[in-house]
Amino acid sequence: MVEKFDFWFEAAGQNRRIHLYLPDNYYNTDERYAVLYMFDGHNLFYDGDATFGKSLGLKEFLDHHWKKMIVVGMECAKEDWTRVCEYCPYELDSSYYGHIPGRGYDTFKWIEDALKPHIDSHYRTVPFREATAIAGYSMGGMMSLYGVIHFNHIFSKAAVISPAIAPAMDAFRYEINTGVLNLDTRIFFSWGGVEQQHNPGIEGRIREVEWLVQQKGAKTYLFKNEGGDHNEASWQHEVPTWMWFLWEN
Repeated sequence: MVEKFDFWFEAAGQNRRIHLYLPDNYYNTDERYAVLYMFDGHNLFYDGDATFGKSLGLKEFLDHHWKKMIVVGMECAKEDWTRVCEYCPYELDSSYYGHIPGRGYDTFKWIEDALKPHIDSHYRTVPFREATAIAGYSMGGMMSLYGVIHFNHIFSKAAVISPAIAPAMDAFRYEINTGVLNLDTRIFFSWGGVEQQHNPGIEGRIREVEWLVQQKGAKTYLFKNEGGDHNEASWQHEVPTWMWFLWEN
């Protein structure tokens, strides 16, 4: 089942809609569940909520998946520029957007200090980092990579799907080289074969970042979605693979 509620985001001075997935029997048991936090929450479960009319179909997948969990889908800002700023962890210059102030740290502090405590206190979660994951695609993929590195004390797992990391490579090199990762960290990376035709550097960037986090002890999984482009229809096909990798015993 999917519940929706608004939650205050102090840094933006606005509410953010939360799309919360609960196992169907949640209210009939006393079981506690691992939690997956995901960006672009409106695009996760229902086509009718999705920006471009196509979701990841996560509800249907999770209803039949062996691993029962809670998914916290965080809706992004309605304005594209605000979304870019809130989903960019570093202050940087982009060839497409120009100068980006980078408020991704504020977004993660909101998750750490407000949203996660709310979820843990109102729902039956397993609150520990070993049972807490982060996932996203495009800008959300960049944020997921940043989250599992910079906030590794919270997230032990990440799905980094078609990440928009090109303008942030220097920042990520520094972040990874100077940081510490717990040895149980798992990071899934993916990109699309069709996507690569119009973004030819994506594979090289992902492979470099994968190598860097491996040197810090992280367990990784690379996945090239051969027919995949940079869209929800393609990313939906990757869901079973990264779900398996993140939660395998």
